[in-house]
Amino acid sequence: MIIETPKDPKFKRIYEKHCKLLKLNGLQPKTIDAYSRAIRRIGQYFEHDLNHLSFDQLTDYFSDLVESHSWSAVKLDLYGLKFFYTHVLKKEWVDIPMVKAPKTSRIPDILTIKQLQSLFMATNRLSYRVFFFVTYSMGLRLGESLLLQVGDIDTDKMKVHIRDAKGNKDRLVPLPHNALSVLRNFWRVHRHPTFIFPNRKRGLTNAHLAEKPMDRGGVQTAMKSVVTELGIKKKISCHSLRHSFATHLLEAGVDLLELQKIMGHVSILTTAKYTHLTDTNDHNSYQKIDSLMSGFQITWGGVK
Repeated sequence: MIIETPKDPKFKRIYEKHCKLLKLNGLQPKTIDAYSRAIRRIGQYFEHDLNHLSFDQLTDYFSDLVESHSWSAVKLDLYGLKFFYTHVLKKEWVDIPMVKAPKTSRIPDILTIKQLQSLFMATNRLSYRVFFFVTYSMGLRLGESLLLQVGDIDTDKMKVHIRDAKGNKDRLVPLPHNALSVLRNFWRVHRHPTFIFPNRKRGLTNAHLAEKPMDRGGVQTAMKSVVTELGIKKKISCHSLRHSFATHLLEAGVDLLELQKIMGHVSILTTAKYTHLTDTNDHNSYQKIDSLMSGFQITWGGVK
């Protein structure tokens, strides 16, 4: 379902009030984006009449949402609606009883170097091609790449300053020379004074006038489109670029603690999950196990 910008005048007024209050309450940009999207989505579902929703209507809405969206998306919509009720409508919020889906541990799909090269070159919009390459080359989260600014690039130290990352923490990540070259060439095309990836609404020719960075939804749609075009059967999203980056660095011999720092993981256990994805580790393990077991000799003599 495409979530449209509110057009109904009455709903548009309370939606804009919702967005304003989110900012005044000091919420992070990505939280504001999620809580705003939640109200657009539920507004579209109920034809923009949110003032008199019953408990049963809300229960039905979230029951439908659970069927079509991830638990994290459902949870964000729930929090967004709760904020809307308490701060905008000034109504008492009654918790919607929901049973969290059972926690599963899934191994993410990883793109090979060859698949990545194909993906970059098959992306026919320059903005998206550069975005995918830069996101992979530094192992960034989608939101981190979108918010990159010209001032974040330190060419003397060959580092990039990632600001307000997950957990509201900053970090520095290595800037590969190839990525710097691509970024410089891309900037010469749009020349925006602030954003590395300015909004595409005006086209690249007038991108220097953009007031916002590129749209998250547009990036995700572009990724889905190129993956389908290439016939890649893996479950791939923009976050797969980050997973692939971490896996490839481990395979290249980067220390686990160093990778933790680059990725911005609070716990080393999060970083350690990537060891399950590396062909190198598998190969080394197989070799060591094979070497260990080759010291034993098992014969069939003297047994019944």
